[in-house]
Amino acid sequence: MKLQTLVEKATQSTDITVAVAAAEDEEVIEAVTMAVNHQFGRFLLYGDRDKITELLKNYPTNDNVQIVHANSVAEAAELAVKAVHSNEANVLMKGNLPTATILKAVLHKEYGLRTGNVLSHVAVFEVPNYDRYMIVTDAAMNIAPDLEQKMQIIANAVTVAKAIGIETPKVAPLAAVEVVNPAMAATIDAAALTMMNERGQLKGCIVNGPLALDNAVSELAAAHKGIANEVAGKADILLVPNIESGNILYKSLVYFANAKVGAVIAGAKAPIVLTSRADSAESKLYSLALAVCSASK
Repeated sequence: MKLQTLVEKATQSTDITVAVAAAEDEEVIEAVTMAVNHQFGRFLLYGDRDKITELLKNYPTNDNVQIVHANSVAEAAELAVKAVHSNEANVLMKGNLPTATILKAVLHKEYGLRTGNVLSHVAVFEVPNYDRYMIVTDAAMNIAPDLEQKMQIIANAVTVAKAIGIETPKVAPLAAVEVVNPAMAATIDAAALTMMNERGQLKGCIVNGPLALDNAVSELAAAHKGIANEVAGKADILLVPNIESGNILYKSLVYFANAKVGAVIAGAKAPIVLTSRADSAESKLYSLALAVCSASK
């Protein structure tokens, strides 16, 4: 499965508008230009008008790009979030500003994008020589989620998975071992999530765990350990137990496996593209495509 497929799917969503907070960044402008050339939809660029205009001189755009001046990155975040809140835009994208600044606007009581659900990071990887997308959650938002939060993190990831064409995603709650160990909280939560899924409390997916990483993604590894269920070796979604393990897995896939990735924050009123300022324009394009596909579901 190629992330380019998401780019092609996003081109079918011509009625989507993306609000970009603090767009005065070359990688952001390059990604926006690539998205415009792929006909993703409209883009509202909030930030310093002069700086954005100067950056745009190096990239071909069209009438689908509009600049809205803001006097500070905080104001840019506020205006972009308000645009999504008022349905002027369908997707929010972080530009050249601190994550804390845009999240402050997202969580604002009056004009923010909270829905009452947990916000969580959903990353979709294209791993070389792997036969399907690999979805990892949550590697960036929730530090040490409890059982209730893990339920919502799974629900968010399932929504994203369905938006990219995985009808009944298989979810593996990860741990260091495949058996329940009272001394390892991750295994207890994994078993509880499995039972909740069996009893209809977690819908639209198949959950089975605890599973170690090898037994979640490799049918051969699962067979060696005698693990036979619908998820073992065939997982679509990897639920990590905490942010440290998620962050390490995420960066290992990027830096050791040369995986490509697109990611969104799910659980808000609209998908949020919350990429790192160090991410390439290509990665930002994939994240935009994922967000557009999620907004069009």
